[in-house]
Amino acid sequence: MLIKKLFRPIAFWLYKKVKYPGVIIEGDPRRVKIGSGTVISNRAILSVKHGGSITIADNCEVHIGVYLATYGGNIVIGNDCSFNPYCIVYGHGGLQVGNHVRVATQSVIVPANHVFMDASKRIGEQGLTKEGIYIGNDVWIGAGVKILDGVTIANGAVIAAGSVVNKSINDFEVHAGVPNKKITKRG
Repeated sequence: MLIKKLFRPIAFWLYKKVKYPGVIIEGDPRRVKIGSGTVISNRAILSVKHGGSITIADNCEVHIGVYLATYGGNIVIGNDCSFNPYCIVYGHGGLQVGNHVRVATQSVIVPANHVFMDASKRIGEQGLTKEGIYIGNDVWIGAGVKILDGVTIANGAVIAAGSVVNKSINDFEVHAGVPNKKITKRG
C-alpha cells in the first residue's frame, strides 16, 4: 500500500511528461526535464542514476532503444531534435546539442575517454578525460557515427554514416571517414 502511494505521483508525473508510457527513467525523475511536444518512445532509457541531469527541449523525438545516460554530467538537447533508434548518448563531461539536430540510428556520442598511457597500471585505474562535446544547430549526424570527447561540431555540419569524429568540425562542413576528414562544404 505504501509503495502504491509513493509510486502513483511519480507515475502520473512521467505520464504527463512523455507521450508513451514504457519509458524507463533510472534515478531521480526530477532531474529529467522534457519540453512540450516532445515524444519519447517506449523502451527508451533516460538515466540520471549517477548524478547530472537531462534536459530535452520542445518538439523533439527520442525513438525506441535510445539510451541517454548522464554519468554525472549534464545532457542538454535543444528544440526540434531527433535521436533515432538505438543511439547511445552519454553526458560524462557534458553534452550540449543545439536546435534542429538529426542523429541517425546507432550513433554513439561519448563526452569522455579512458586514460591509458601508463602501462604499469590497469586502464580502469587511470581515470577518464571529460572535456565534453558541443553540437551546434542544424546538424545531421549519419547512421553509426561515433563522436568522441572534446569535439565541437559547428552549425550546419553534416557527418557521413560510419564516421569516427575525433576532431572538431567547422560551420557547414561535410565530414566522412575514420577518422573524420572534411570532404566538402555545404552551399
